[in-house]
Amino acid sequence: MHVMPLLLLVAGSAAIAAAARRTPVPPPLLLVAAGLVFAYVPGVPDYALDPHVVLPLMLPPLLYTAAVDSSYLDLRAQLRPVALLSVGYVLFATLVVGWAAYLIVPGLPLTAALVLGAVVAPPDAVAATAIARRVGLPSRVTTILQGESLVNDATAITAYRVALAAAVGEGATWAGGIGEFLLAAVGGIGIGLILMMPIHWLRTHLKEALLQNTLSLLIPFAAYAVAEAVHASGVLAVVVVALYLGHRAWQVDFATRLQEEAVWKMVAFVLESAVFALIGLQLPVVMEGLGEYEGVDAAWYAIAVFLVVVVTRFAWVYPGTFVPRLLSARIREREPNPTWKGAFVISWAGMRGVVSLAIAFSIPLTMEGGEAFPERNLVLFLTFTTVIGTLVVQGLTLPPLIRLLKLPGRDAQAETLAEANAQAQASRAAQRRLEGLLEDDRNALPPPLADRLRTVLERRQNAVWERLGSVNPVTGETVDDTYRRLSREMISAEREVFVRLRDGRHIDDEMLRTLLRRLDLEEAAAFREAE
Repeated sequence: MHVMPLLLLVAGSAAIAAAARRTPVPPPLLLVAAGLVFAYVPGVPDYALDPHVVLPLMLPPLLYTAAVDSSYLDLRAQLRPVALLSVGYVLFATLVVGWAAYLIVPGLPLTAALVLGAVVAPPDAVAATAIARRVGLPSRVTTILQGESLVNDATAITAYRVALAAAVGEGATWAGGIGEFLLAAVGGIGIGLILMMPIHWLRTHLKEALLQNTLSLLIPFAAYAVAEAVHASGVLAVVVVALYLGHRAWQVDFATRLQEEAVWKMVAFVLESAVFALIGLQLPVVMEGLGEYEGVDAAWYAIAVFLVVVVTRFAWVYPGTFVPRLLSARIREREPNPTWKGAFVISWAGMRGVVSLAIAFSIPLTMEGGEAFPERNLVLFLTFTTVIGTLVVQGLTLPPLIRLLKLPGRDAQAETLAEANAQAQASRAAQRRLEGLLEDDRNALPPPLADRLRTVLERRQNAVWERLGSVNPVTGETVDDTYRRLSREMISAEREVFVRLRDGRHIDDEMLRTLLRRLDLEEAAAFREAE
């Protein structure tokens, strides 16, 4: 792809994603719709999705940022349902969708149908995370969906390689397929375990935030490349490293964390926007070469495969949710009682995405002996329609479905109370340490400065408790909200003075940047981003 089309893609998708934030429509859906429209606008470049770009260059950073923001402890607590979905469901969907496509489409070989099944089997990490953030799912459901989407790509890619080997005549066997899956899974996890501690050590010993964040940007690509070089799962290697680094992020200095959060938010925003726009822009490429399947037949096959994909997920999720509880007293004791509503949302939240399309586009044009891959264009078309169908139908209906089912969301009051208790314990520990340090003559401070430290600590402790209090009847703000708003107004007034002094040549730009940086840090400390 040339530079100008790439710039147009990034700029256009970012603008549409920004506009979508002002509408009730989830940004991924608006981006896909815009891609479908712009695909046929005269003058818009052709954007053929290249699997050699998407899989090694776009998938690792998207997986990394999703895994870093995930909770290792929550994922470990939900390991059984996550494994059932990320491994069991993907293999089940590969077989069921493949067999159904073989029966539905006349002349489609079973091996090619299984390739299609493997391609459309995994719900997409980007789609699941993007939709879940907007709809406010219960924490356990969100953890299960995120955990599934982080791991299932590895299962699907391995299943695809086995099915493809059989389709192109490389003599794949069940034993060979199981061996390849174990190599990919164990190897990917092993590579991640080997890399995570040295990388974390390096992160904590680099002294400059700029160097640490440069390393952070390289980590997902390095982990993916090392694993793929030994034929292991690059996906699992990235996820393992990211989960460990996210769990240990508190050991990195504050400047790195502040900068890293901003950098990765920008990277995730740009890549997610471009990925969903690319999905829609694939329509002209996919429609080329359908040949005898154009028209009503192709539409019927697309609808049938989409319905099979949706029904297959329900057929796996409900037994996987309730049957283990019936068979195991230990599971009943350790795990909360699931509801049919939660299982329904998990079943309906199986949106497919760019990974399925990237895998489909990697299907070779010819097989062993030089023959064309059977119905390759049809497989591409059915993959595209399944991705679009799940994103549009399920993505649009998921928010109203959650409201209709009245799923209990996150308990904001309980979470604030837990936060306040944690802050109280931390503040008491900080108070004890401060008083101990001030007793040492080497740490002597004038009383006003010592009192300032105590005041800052007290303010931090009280701020959380104040959020539990009453609100201002005029503005609807809590005391904490009002305090932060007034603090922002004061900081804004200081900032305006600094700029005016710079413009009047009383201070230079270097001093202005120093002063503004100090205000920025104070503002960052006073304000938490509302999530």
